[in-house]
Amino acid sequence: MPGKEEIRERIVEAATALIEETGGDAERITARSVAIRAGVALGLINYYFGSKENLVAECVARIIRKVILGFDTSKIYPDDRSRLEAWAQHVFAFLFEHPEISRISILSDMHAYTTGSNTAGTQKGFALALSGVADPQDRTLLALILTSAMQSAFLGRDASVALWGFDFSKSGDRDAFITRIIGLLAIEKCGKLIHEDRPPNEGARP
Repeated sequence: MPGKEEIRERIVEAATALIEETGGDAERITARSVAIRAGVALGLINYYFGSKENLVAECVARIIRKVILGFDTSKIYPDDRSRLEAWAQHVFAFLFEHPEISRISILSDMHAYTTGSNTAGTQKGFALALSGVADPQDRTLLALILTSAMQSAFLGRDASVALWGFDFSKSGDRDAFITRIIGLLAIEKCGKLIHEDRPPNEGARP
């Protein structure tokens, strides 16, 4: 007889498969369809997760984590900017290729922003790309700015041309947007600007 963890995992796997098959359209996913797919009693959905919404949120979190883990840390890039640009374009493409999943993830994080959220995980991933920025807090803040810009741009995608002059229905414009944002952050110059131009005692950390 399967144990509790095995049953829970079967439910998550079934729901994840349905999410991916429907493009993340939660309205098309029912607790009954998940239960049938997992081969479990309907009541076990609420028993293990409390609601279908909680189950979907957990599945989406797992999907997003896979995207973050997809950053190619072994590939050699000429500089931080090239590395960050490649990783950010990878994430931005995922947002538009899976709009419903991405919307659920972003709005869930805005509702309950924690250190374990998908947004925080994305920021940590981007910070890893900035090895040339000596100050850890600067790396964190740069990653925060980039992630926030990407999420806002995604949520405003239907008005992207009017708002920012980029047509996000085109992959080339999406890549160009990332390149422009990272260029404005002056990633390749951050270490020099922050650490050589700042007076010795300015901005000291407590």
